[in-house]
Amino acid sequence: MNHELLLGWWDTAARDLPWRRPDCTAWGVLVSEIMLQQTPVSRVEPIWHEWLARWPVPSAMAAASQGEVLRMWGKLGYPRRALRLHEAATAIARDHGDVVPSDVETLESLPGIGSYTARAVATFAYGQKCAVVDTNVRRVVARAVHGAGDAGPPSTKRDLRDVEAILPEVQEDAAVFSAALMELGALICTAKNQKCADCPLFDVCAWQLAGRPAYAGPEKKVQKFAGTDRQVRGKLLDVLRDAPGPVPKAQLDIVWNDITQREKCLVSLLDDGLVEQTRDGLFALPGEH
Repeated sequence: MNHELLLGWWDTAARDLPWRRPDCTAWGVLVSEIMLQQTPVSRVEPIWHEWLARWPVPSAMAAASQGEVLRMWGKLGYPRRALRLHEAATAIARDHGDVVPSDVETLESLPGIGSYTARAVATFAYGQKCAVVDTNVRRVVARAVHGAGDAGPPSTKRDLRDVEAILPEVQEDAAVFSAALMELGALICTAKNQKCADCPLFDVCAWQLAGRPAYAGPEKKVQKFAGTDRQVRGKLLDVLRDAPGPVPKAQLDIVWNDITQREKCLVSLLDDGLVEQTRDGLFALPGEH
């Protein structure tokens, strides 16, 4: 892959996102990476600003209750991410002098921080050279390098190996290149309605040179939301986020007519630690009763 083409495109086309700015701390990068998982930038950015204003360092978040963190998480979805981030903040404040670690292995040892997030923070916050692979990166590599219409089923070892093979030798360039790969997949080399004419790799893209063959791999599952347990859990949490204190179960019962599904979702929220029940049978966000 031509590094210069992609790096040159990044210099002029990259979005000005707050977590990419030089004054953003590693903590700001970590918060953004957790929030951006399965959530678009447009929804994340305003909430990210609110979080960094309220909790500019890990110890500030660690001092907050889990319920407060969940309330600030709002409607970003997958609220267990908020609890994992609270746990990570507590560990960073307690064990790392309130500074987000810079190496992948230590980052992976933090509660709730997986391989992708650890690599992303090491790369984007500290400029390290390591492969960072998300859906967008896999798609760009599949097309530009392998000439396939899209990436097949994920394989951690293979995907990391593919990206490591195309990283620039210079560490600083490698970190920017990783961000550029991701940005290209988000803006140009998208899953549908690709903007190939605007792609900096147009003349060297293996997929383009092969005549843009259609993707022939397994069909990808389309995630539904309406009527799912995710929707019901979200409605139950909305009641608790909007309430000034613990609420009776009757206040939760009105949000969904299917009793069996509603009860199952409430139990799952209790099991996940996202909801707590008081001694007198009321329900509240964790730490708020």
